[in-house]
Amino acid sequence: MLVVFGENIKVRKRILQLIEGLTDEEFNEMPSHGGWSPKQIVEHLALMECQVATNIAKELKNPDSLRVFKKPISVSSIPLLKTYALEYTEPTDIHLSISEIKERLHQSRNFLLDIYDSATEVELRAKSIKHPMFGNVPLIQWFRFVGFHEKRHLRQLKRAVERVKSTKPLLTQSYK
Repeated sequence: MLVVFGENIKVRKRILQLIEGLTDEEFNEMPSHGGWSPKQIVEHLALMECQVATNIAKELKNPDSLRVFKKPISVSSIPLLKTYALEYTEPTDIHLSISEIKERLHQSRNFLLDIYDSATEVELRAKSIKHPMFGNVPLIQWFRFVGFHEKRHLRQLKRAVERVKSTKPLLTQSYK
């Protein structure tokens, strides 16, 4: 299991470290130039992970699922490749605390791990799900894809956190 989830664990740890130093207000703050708030980026990651787990669980039951060759999914972490969030992974504008989003991340990861544990490696290699950029991807690769996807958004999250922190008003001390 470590081979499949090793990188995912490292990336998730870095995401949690990045948001740890923020207040809930900073975490939810929308950038003035547009784009997603730190909360929206992390919410998107939880939504995506749940969707991947749901799709794998569904495909495991599909007797007509295609067996396909491995795809070069590692390139999905490269920011130069333009992609767009699918509707069901679009984050909301609802204010969430950092502890609430951590719980969502915890739940989405446990869901993915449960799906992994529920199948054999043979089943995971013998079936596939269509990806918008790569075509059909073997189920076994989707677990690592979650890590590559998070790695891609880690860069975006770093920039969003830096912007939020740089817009803090400077505290001035008044002397009487």
